Amino acid sequence: MKISDLSRATGVDVETIRYYEKAGLLPAPAREANGYRSYGPAHLERLAFVRHCRGLDIPMAEVKRLLDFVGGTRDGCGDIDALIDAQLLRVRARLKSLRALERQLSALRSSCDSDHATHECGILHELVAAAHGEACACHGEGQAR
Repeated sequence: MKISDLSRATGVDVETIRYYEKAGLLPAPAREANGYRSYGPAHLERLAFVRHCRGLDIPMAEVKRLLDFVGGTRDGCGDIDALIDAQLLRVRARLKSLRALERQLSALRSSCDSDHATHECGILHELVAAAHGEACACHGEGQAR
């Protein structure tokens, strides 16, 4: 199949497929006489695996390691468990950061009731104050960014 067919079958953009090839996540396909890439079922399966892993936000280096396990070049499920445990830690840290961001945005939002002119907007006032290095509603005292 051509790269466009592989793209349609997996939902992965053509440029992303080429990038994955260059990064070593996909093996180079055979070339037809006209120079077009010719992908087979193994490419389709591997690309679907990569897409799924990337959908779980697993870093490309870790996807490569997982592919080594799938290919049978590595033994031991413990390494796979550790890899996923590390990803869980990254996701949990991001969730913690997002919850803090949500609190900050909620505090900022509470500074304006939207029932007045723009020049009286509490949100804009807070953002300008923070830009001047002053404390703001979203970061509290002494935490202006």
